[in-house]
Amino acid sequence: MTTTTVIASITAEEPSVPDGRPPLLPGRARWRLTATVVLSTALMLAAGLGTAGSASAESIRQTGPNATAAVGQEEKDLRTECATHPEANTRKGWVKSRFETCVHQPVYLKLIDKEKRLRGELWFDLWILGFSYDGSRRADYTSSIESIRTKAIAGENPATWKIEQNFSHTINASASGPNPQMTKPAVTSRSENIAQWTTKPFWQLNYTSPDTGKLDPVNTQIVSGMISLDMRVSSPTAVPWTDPVMAYSSVRFDYAGPTAGKYKGTVFTEARVELVMSLKDPAVDQSARHILDAQQLPERTFPSWAGKTVPGATEPLHRLIDKDKQEKNREKAIATCNDVWGDYKGTTLQCDEYPFASTKEGAAAPGNRFSARLIDGTDNETGGRKLNEMFTLNRILDGDAFYVKITP
Repeated sequence: MTTTTVIASITAEEPSVPDGRPPLLPGRARWRLTATVVLSTALMLAAGLGTAGSASAESIRQTGPNATAAVGQEEKDLRTECATHPEANTRKGWVKSRFETCVHQPVYLKLIDKEKRLRGELWFDLWILGFSYDGSRRADYTSSIESIRTKAIAGENPATWKIEQNFSHTINASASGPNPQMTKPAVTSRSENIAQWTTKPFWQLNYTSPDTGKLDPVNTQIVSGMISLDMRVSSPTAVPWTDPVMAYSSVRFDYAGPTAGKYKGTVFTEARVELVMSLKDPAVDQSARHILDAQQLPERTFPSWAGKTVPGATEPLHRLIDKDKQEKNREKAIATCNDVWGDYKGTTLQCDEYPFASTKEGAAAPGNRFSARLIDGTDNETGGRKLNEMFTLNRILDGDAFYVKITP
């Protein structure tokens, strides 16, 4: 019996792996789609090339190895966006928001026997769409193998090749609360031949986390976990090819209460969260100008000192829940406003501080890396409401990172 080994081919177009990880096999080829996703639904045979196409986003998806359901509009929209983002072609994928993430990895493999002779080739697209929820301790994933194509030499039968997916999860106990638990789906593995994947390319997995059903200020019931996918390609005559971490997703379940929005929820923790304010917005134009000056011209803001830098643009800020520490931030900022501008009581002005009092980088933090400025009180209060809205819309908990972006 001839033994074959699945290895990767080398391409000149993309010599390195997009997310900087070392290739698991030499020169593994991946490419990204930057326009529309072309999906075939026919089986074509030409010049020895077999094309087993997948269904489009409008077709069925699996909710288990033997079940189907309609693809929702939300998933179709995410797929369309995902196809245009190069970050999707990485293990982490493109994390669109705290509630949406996707992976799109076009994969190309060669089957080579022990004498380095070509036995066949395999192409397919890996898709994973993930959704988490504000209001539910749950994360849903739709995984699919699509656009499968094969090419084999005489005597090699692609119908015997199998593609396998195995999902698993781990919990980071140090970043979680007491007794953290995740509930995995009933089915976490799928190993099928090309014809079966072509017929049913989609399947769905649902991860949840139990809670006590009660709000506890001392225990926000955080469960910090990671969901990973390993993949395997094999045939009766091949040494299997495996990728132990083909894709992963970092999730967090909590029961933090209204300070984070709804009482409980789930987020993708690697999403970049930004508070965006515009200089053209008359409701917060003074707040926006103050923040931009602090970020770009920090030495011209007060307190002023040589070499001053203020975080928030490229260096993140972190939410602060502790009311006493927030008050200390405000007191120090107000003292600066009084020192620079004098007593402003009886006016419509308020002392605006950046970084915000509700951040760990506020005025009382070591280093004096802050700015205080008198601005219109209504503007200041509106800016505060926008900040709190950003916290709750994104389930920003104590210590969570976020950035501040000022647009023209």
